[in-house]
Amino acid sequence: MQIMKRFDVVALGELLVDFTMNGNSVQGNPLFEANPGGAPCNVLAMLQRLGRQTAFLGKVGKDSFGGMLKKTVQEQGIDVSGLVMDDKVPTTLAFVHTAPDGDRNFSFYRSPGADMMLKKEEVVISFLKDTRIFHFGSLSMTDEGVEAATKMAVEEAKGAGAFVSFDPNLRPPLWKSLEMAKEKISYGISQCDILKISDDEILFFTGTSDIDEGVAKIQEEFGTLLIFATMGKNGSRAYYQGRRIECGPFVNQNTIETTGAGDTFMACVLNGILEHGLEGLSEQNLYEMLEFANAAASLITTKKGALKVMPEEKEVRDFIQAKKG
Repeated sequence: MQIMKRFDVVALGELLVDFTMNGNSVQGNPLFEANPGGAPCNVLAMLQRLGRQTAFLGKVGKDSFGGMLKKTVQEQGIDVSGLVMDDKVPTTLAFVHTAPDGDRNFSFYRSPGADMMLKKEEVVISFLKDTRIFHFGSLSMTDEGVEAATKMAVEEAKGAGAFVSFDPNLRPPLWKSLEMAKEKISYGISQCDILKISDDEILFFTGTSDIDEGVAKIQEEFGTLLIFATMGKNGSRAYYQGRRIECGPFVNQNTIETTGAGDTFMACVLNGILEHGLEGLSEQNLYEMLEFANAAASLITTKKGALKVMPEEKEVRDFIQAKKG
């Protein structure tokens, strides 16, 4: 029997402002638009669109950016009573430089940033005991204080019977060393039931560009129950109980940038887990999760930013039908 929990998904991690390129001024200077961002909240925003109940645990600065972020997250329906406002450290900022093919480079202003300053005693334990899934990424482990808070949250959620999901979300500029990044990603994978990992992250973590080979290495070392590998324009795969399920991409001619695509994908597969559970998933279940997630991720690449502009379920289903002709 399913035990009722207050939340479907609780996420902990970074909440920041993504400044994305938006043309040039009359003087020819690049213009940047302040978009609310941060992978964990992007995931929650999409889950809210799919009718799920979510909550966020994290910290922003007690400044105008922090106030804007709190208001925006709240407007998506995400519970923000676990969001702490820091009156000493400013909100983290990221500048996203977009290449012609929609790919991105990041410049971060986080030395320090408020998201790094979350302390163990500021984490709302009751939320972790009252959620079906706890989700986190590696960026809440770049510094000792927030790492301790993250690890405590993982323990509390697991102790209360929640599934744990992890997305490495590798951002090399934010790590003191890439060895440290690898070590923290290793911890995340060791704790999770559900892993979403990109082709680039598989190469970084396992040293191989062969997706199947990389996933096999991860499964051999960690025994991860369910792994989703995302491959950008080549679609995605699910690995579960010795089976590999693959779904092709929904290549979109209107793509302008890829910010939030991985987070949108993550939210959609978590929605599938909330629907079906983690035991006895069929190949059909997994294929449908991948198909919906690929389509939603494709749609988000046609919009600037992510958190405020996640697609509705009907929009995704209509898009899939249109592509199938």
